[in-house]
Amino acid sequence: MPWGPLPDTRSEPAALPAAQSDECYDVLRDREAVNQISAMSAAARSIAAEPTVAESFFHASLILLVFTSVTALSSTGKLDPLAALLPPAAALFKGFRWWRGHGPELSHRFATWLVIGYLAVFPADLFLFSRSLASGTPASGLFAALLAATHFLLFVLLVRLYSAANDRDALFLALLSFAAILAAAILTIDTSFLVLFFIFLSLGVATFLGYEMRRGARGAVMSPLPARTEVERRFHIALGLAAVCVSLGAILIGSALFFLFPRFSAGYLSHMGFQPSLMSGFSDNVELGQIGEIKKNRSVVMRIRTPQSAGASGIRWRGIALTTFDGRRWYTAERQEQAVASSSDGWVTLKGFPENLRLHSAPMRYTVLLEPIATDAVFAPSYVLSLRGNFSGQGDSRGGAAGRQTYLLVDPTVSLFNPFHNFTTFRYEGISLVPTAGPPLLREAPEEYSESMRRTYLQLPRLDPRISELARNITEQAATPFDKAAIIEYYLRTNYRYTLDLSGHPGEDPLPRFLFATRAGHCEYFASAMTIMLRTLGIPARLVNGFLPGEYNDVGGDYIVRASDAHSWVEVFFPGFGWMTFDPTPPAPDREKGLLSGLAAYWDWFELTWNEWVINYDFTHQVVLTQNMQRNSRTWRERARTFFDRGQRRAKDWMKSWSSSRIAFRGILPAALALFLVALNFPVLRRAFRRLRLEWRVRSSAAPGQDSQLASLLYVELLRLLARRGFRRGPSQTPLEFAAAVGSPAIAPAVGEFTQLYSRARFGGAACDLQRLRVLLQEIRATLRQVSPAR
Repeated sequence: MPWGPLPDTRSEPAALPAAQSDECYDVLRDREAVNQISAMSAAARSIAAEPTVAESFFHASLILLVFTSVTALSSTGKLDPLAALLPPAAALFKGFRWWRGHGPELSHRFATWLVIGYLAVFPADLFLFSRSLASGTPASGLFAALLAATHFLLFVLLVRLYSAANDRDALFLALLSFAAILAAAILTIDTSFLVLFFIFLSLGVATFLGYEMRRGARGAVMSPLPARTEVERRFHIALGLAAVCVSLGAILIGSALFFLFPRFSAGYLSHMGFQPSLMSGFSDNVELGQIGEIKKNRSVVMRIRTPQSAGASGIRWRGIALTTFDGRRWYTAERQEQAVASSSDGWVTLKGFPENLRLHSAPMRYTVLLEPIATDAVFAPSYVLSLRGNFSGQGDSRGGAAGRQTYLLVDPTVSLFNPFHNFTTFRYEGISLVPTAGPPLLREAPEEYSESMRRTYLQLPRLDPRISELARNITEQAATPFDKAAIIEYYLRTNYRYTLDLSGHPGEDPLPRFLFATRAGHCEYFASAMTIMLRTLGIPARLVNGFLPGEYNDVGGDYIVRASDAHSWVEVFFPGFGWMTFDPTPPAPDREKGLLSGLAAYWDWFELTWNEWVINYDFTHQVVLTQNMQRNSRTWRERARTFFDRGQRRAKDWMKSWSSSRIAFRGILPAALALFLVALNFPVLRRAFRRLRLEWRVRSSAAPGQDSQLASLLYVELLRLLARRGFRRGPSQTPLEFAAAVGSPAIAPAVGEFTQLYSRARFGGAACDLQRLRVLLQEIRATLRQVSPAR
C-alpha cells in the first residue's frame, strides 16, 4: 500500500471495522521496521566514518612496507647519497603524519603532473647523472639505465605515497614497493638484503591481510571493533602473528624448492655484476704506499675453509709476483701468459715443479669464496697443483657453462689469472704444495743461476749507493744465500717500525727515505727493501702481493680475509727447491677482541653460509647436499634403531626384575583396574566424579569473569539437579521460559536469578558472576534435598 499519514494513536478511535483495524496494525509494524532499518543505516554510516582496527593495521603495514623496500634499496650501496637517504626519511615522515591523523598532502591531479614533469628530465638523468655514477663499472651503460630507472621508481613511489587516498592507490603503492625490492635484489647479494627481504615478506602478508579485513568490514552489518582500545592491541598481535606464520611457511616451502630444483646455469644478468666500487691494488703496477691505503679498509675480500685449520695460520695467499722495480713502483714487464685448460672433471692442473720441492712439501686442500675485486688474479698458497671453480661465473664448477671450457692463465712467475675476470662472488677449491724444506737443506742449495734468471730477477734501477753498502755490511758474516736472506729479514724486522701513518710525500726516491730517514713504513716498503738488497748481493728475489691468512672464525670454521690483510712479502730463489717465502715486515699490533667481535663472528659465519649455499648454489652443491643427507639419514636410522633396542631391552629387564621380586602382587594391578571400572558404574561415584570435575574447572580458571563456558557448565549442573526432582526442560523452552515454568516457590526465585545471570554471561557478553552462581547452585541443591520430587 502507498505511504500515508499514520492515525493518532493517542486518541480513542471511533468504532473501526475489523479489516481497518488489522490494516492500521500492519502499517504501524512496517513503520517500526523502517525506523529500525534507518537507525541501523545511520549507525553503520557513523561507524564507517570512524577509524577501525583493520584500517589502522592496514595503513601501518603499508607504510612499513614502503619504508622496508626503500631501505633495502638504500642498503645496496649502489645509489647516490640523495637517492639513498631521502626515500627512507620521506617514508618515516609520512608515517609520522599519518599517526597524527593527517590526510594526503598532494592531490591526484598535482601528483600526475609531477610524474609527467619527471619524465621530461629522465633523459638527463639517464645520459648525464646516472652515466657519471656508473663510469668505470662493468656494463656501465646497463648499470646507468638501471640507476635511472631506480631513481624514477623511487620518485613515483614517494609521489604516490603522499597522494594516496583510496584502495587503488594503496594497491599501487604495494606493487611499487615490490618493484623496489626487486631492484635491490638486482643491485646486491649481501646478507643484509636477506634480512630486509624477510621483513618485507612479512609486511606484505600483513598488508594484504589488513586490506581484505578492512574491505570486508565495510559491508558488515554488525559494528566493527573500535580503534585505540585494548581490543585493538590484541587484534594487531593476532594479525601480526598470522602474517609471520604465513611468511615462515612461504620461506620454508621456497627454501625446499630452491634446494631441490636443478641448478645448471646462472641468471640472465649474473655475468653483469653491478659493483661500481671494487677494491684495487692488485694489478701489474703497484706503487709504494698503495697497499698502505688498502690496509685501512676492513671490507671482506675472501673466506677460506681448509681441513688444515691449525696449520693455516702462517699461510700467505699469493696473488701476483712482480719482477721489475723502477725506484717507485713494481711491475712485470712481460707477462707471457699461457692458457691451462681444465680436464673433464673441471680441475685445472699445473706441472713442472722441482723434484726436491715435491719431496719436501706438504699438500694443502682449501676452498675459497672470493668477493668481487679489481684484479683477475687467483689467490692460492705457495705452489698450486690444481684448481677447480666457477671462474666463468656461469654453470657449475665442473666445467663452466654449457659448451664452454674453464681455463686459467699462468705467467712465468707462476701467478694465476682468471681470463673471465669475474665481477661477482665466486667459489673455487684447490690443492697446493706448501714447502717444508728447513734451513740445512736450503743452505746446501747451489748458487748457479741461469742467464734468464739473472736478467729478470737481478734487475736494479738507479739506486742510492747506501742501500748496497747496507746490504753488504749486515751480511758480511753470512756464507750462503739462505743465511744472507735470513739476516736481512731479521734486520728489517727488528730495526724498523711498522706503521700505516706515513706523513709527507714519499718523494722521487722513497726506498732510501724509508731505510735511512723515516725508518718506519708498511709491508711493501719492507718487502721492496729486502728484495733490492738481495739483488745487490746477486741473489734472485721478487716481490709478491697477496693476503695474510686473516682471522680464524671459531663459529664458522673458516678464515675471514679482509682488505686490511693485504700484504707484500719476498720470494727468494734456491736452485733445486724453487721460490721460498721470506717476510721482513714486523707483525702489526693485534686488535683487542670484545663482545662485538664475538657477534661479528656469528654474522660472518652467516654470510659465508649465505654465499656458499645460496649465491653460489649449483649442481655440484646439490650433489654434495644429497650425499650428505643420505649419509646422515643412514647414521640417524642406525642411532635411532640402537636407541630403541637399548630402551626395549632395559624395559624388559626392569619388568622381569620387578615381576620376580613381587610375585605376590602380580594380580593386584589387573584386579585394581577392574574394580575401578566397576566402581564407575555406580551413580554415586559418577556424580562425585562429575562434581569434582566441575569444581576443578571452576577453581582452575585463570579469568573466571570472562569465561562463559563456566556459566554453561553450572547451568548444566542446575538442569541435572532439577531433572532429578521432576523439573525437566522441554526441547522448545528457552532458559527464561523454563525458569518461569518451575512452580516450586521454594526454589523458583533462586532458579530465576540463576537463569538471569547465566543468560547475561552466555548470550549478553556480560562478565560471569561465578561466585553468585555457585552460591545459588548450593542453595538450590540444599533446598531440593528437603522437598519431595515434583509430581
